[in-house]
Amino acid sequence: MDTLALQANGLRFAALADGPGDGPLALLLHGFPELARSWRHQLPALAAAGWRAVAPDLRGYGGTEKRGPFDLATLAADAAGLVRALGRERAVVIGHDWGGAVAWAVAGRHPEVVSRLVVLNAPHPSAFARELRRNRRQLLRSSYMLLFQVPLLPEWLLTRDRAAGVARALRGGSYVRSAWPAEELEPYRRAFLQPGAARAALGYYRAAFRGRRSRGPRPRPISAPTLILWGVEDRFLGVETIARAKLAPYLAPGNAPEIVPIEGAGHFVQNEAPEQVNAALLRWLGAATGRSAT
Repeated sequence: MDTLALQANGLRFAALADGPGDGPLALLLHGFPELARSWRHQLPALAAAGWRAVAPDLRGYGGTEKRGPFDLATLAADAAGLVRALGRERAVVIGHDWGGAVAWAVAGRHPEVVSRLVVLNAPHPSAFARELRRNRRQLLRSSYMLLFQVPLLPEWLLTRDRAAGVARALRGGSYVRSAWPAEELEPYRRAFLQPGAARAALGYYRAAFRGRRSRGPRPRPISAPTLILWGVEDRFLGVETIARAKLAPYLAPGNAPEIVPIEGAGHFVQNEAPEQVNAALLRWLGAATGRSAT
């Protein structure tokens, strides 16, 4: 695996990359409280199938600059800019958790750069906002987001005891806790101890809840073919948030997503069930004809 330094949307990004330089591009976007290495199982699998797979540390995370803003319009512009910084016109965009929200957003706001869309355990942002207003069970599951609105306290809770809160979020938030041995948790803990890192990661939640006005192009119905992979034991998100009827208003007519449940896995599905995720992903992308997918 290679490390890359990229400039996009006025920000310096660090990224991991694997696969042939001339392969079709897959851009993989991680969630909270993760890093580019959250895709450590998928990058080599995509590379072996001929893809150029690139996973950046998102804005505010890891080796990427910690500057905001952190609204979805900015984050979507980051993703579009990364595709262009990699010398490509289009990419398959793959996102999990917050990275999934960004993937939905870039497919709606910058459709010209998205050939296909893959989302893992992340409802469409607008559908999710509606669920929070109408679905009491989902509101309870998402109550931690309300805590994240409090100044300073969440930063302290995440970073005290060498960022033990980050380790608990990853291991405790998983159905398959063995996916996170102590040595694998260590890079995430170190990353969150960087100055400004916890505040930046929490900035995503604060921008979303405070209704920061989005700039840039307005979202359009998503026309890119869409795959949703869902760890069915997710403790944070109910599967009802991706019901086809609830997603339909945000998708172009006729663009019904393929939804693949991943049994025996929870929210951090690509780490908890990497073989199942890789098999479903490569099947859908068409590993043998991957170069024609873009």
